[in-house]
Amino acid sequence: MVQNIDLEVHEKRHTAFHQKRLERAKAQVFDTPVTAFLSDVFITSCTAVGVTFEHKNQNAFTGRFVDGHRIRTSDIQRAEKQGRFWVLTTMNSTYVVSSFKREIGRASLHKFLAIAKGSYHHTPASRH
Repeated sequence: MVQNIDLEVHEKRHTAFHQKRLERAKAQVFDTPVTAFLSDVFITSCTAVGVTFEHKNQNAFTGRFVDGHRIRTSDIQRAEKQGRFWVLTTMNSTYVVSSFKREIGRASLHKFLAIAKGSYHHTPASRH
């Protein structure tokens, strides 16, 4: 089943809610080092899409992974709740979800968890 998701591509200021959730997430201690914090997250095709903050590999010169940019993670290998936040682990990264995209974010997580049932199937590598 194909589902269309509308994304806002213009710059959007975070609300006080987003800021508060991000600050709480940054203050929490997690089991593994955090690669980045994500807000407005939804899950599609076994990956997370969200707005990145404090990505450990951000590059201000190239603009890669800078705060406020939307990213798509690689395939999610594990999703677990730690304290008040969801932690998504990929092959090389750990992302903390500070907030989900209104109306579709949490539903997409629950759908992903129901389909995966603890056994994650990864997207095959493309052959060129």
